[in-house]
Amino acid sequence: MNTELKLGKEIKDHFPEAVGQDDAKKNLGLLLEDSRKQGFLPPLAFIAPKGCGKTFMAELLCKLLNKPYIPINCSTIKNLSRFWNDLIIPHVANKEVTLFFDEASEIPKDVQMALLTILDVKGDKLVNSFSHEDYTVDFDLRKVSFIFATTEGQSIFHALMDRLDRIELEVPSPSDLQKIMAKNCKKQGVTFAKDVLKDISLVLRGNARTAANMCRKINNRSHGKKKKVFTRKDWDYLKGCLGILPFGVSKIEYSLLSILYERKSCSLKELQAVTGLSKECLMRDIELYLQKLNLMKIDEKGRALTQKGVQYVEEHGKNNK
Repeated sequence: MNTELKLGKEIKDHFPEAVGQDDAKKNLGLLLEDSRKQGFLPPLAFIAPKGCGKTFMAELLCKLLNKPYIPINCSTIKNLSRFWNDLIIPHVANKEVTLFFDEASEIPKDVQMALLTILDVKGDKLVNSFSHEDYTVDFDLRKVSFIFATTEGQSIFHALMDRLDRIELEVPSPSDLQKIMAKNCKKQGVTFAKDVLKDISLVLRGNARTAANMCRKINNRSHGKKKKVFTRKDWDYLKGCLGILPFGVSKIEYSLLSILYERKSCSLKELQAVTGLSKECLMRDIELYLQKLNLMKIDEKGRALTQKGVQYVEEHGKNNK
């Protein structure tokens, strides 16, 4: 029991900026302590849905490794030759550095194949050589650390994913989002009236990035005020200006609910035709959230509202008459 309490204190010291994500912080705390003893951090993959703080947590870890780090947007990596000549030779060869690959599902296949060799850790063997275009680089994994982040872990070649230690982040709870907002707004001297922060957290869709964006709007709204207390009146005004609906449902999502309310049910093709949205947009960006809220259902007959979805449309319509 004493060991658990001590571990908790160490982890809190490692990541004081991070809210929630206790399991991930425990895992990272152990890995960080081990790396400081052994001089080696295993290659890591941060896996989570959008807005859960993958980039934020990875960057915190990069800074704690106490060596230069290079953030890489993987959509800019076009092929192995560009990866090799633009990144590895000038910035990695014979240097001590941490490489942070954001949106790792976008890494080209030929680069993923190269990383299979580079990250092939076997026992105490921590130095791997890789050659390309007549240039060989020795990758000492005690000096060069590899950190990846993605929402699409299944899109990374399975053999490469097997080389990585997975750090899975949770969707922030409303309570976590309240703490994130309170912390960010406090930096600008902004506090919240009773229960206002709770109401705001319920429209943030479980997304830490959305919470940070909302903080900027609130801080701007409070700028120049002598008493920076964000009140219910302030929230109602801001909510009206931004067109925020209950549970953070977007205008496009609400229009889809309205279509289903009028037509009772629709096929996916019918929704594409009526909304002008692509199949991928409807399935991945809109329907998933509406199903999560239990506002719509999908079965063999097509798309339709749940009873909760019917009530949502009717109540929202009343509030806007």
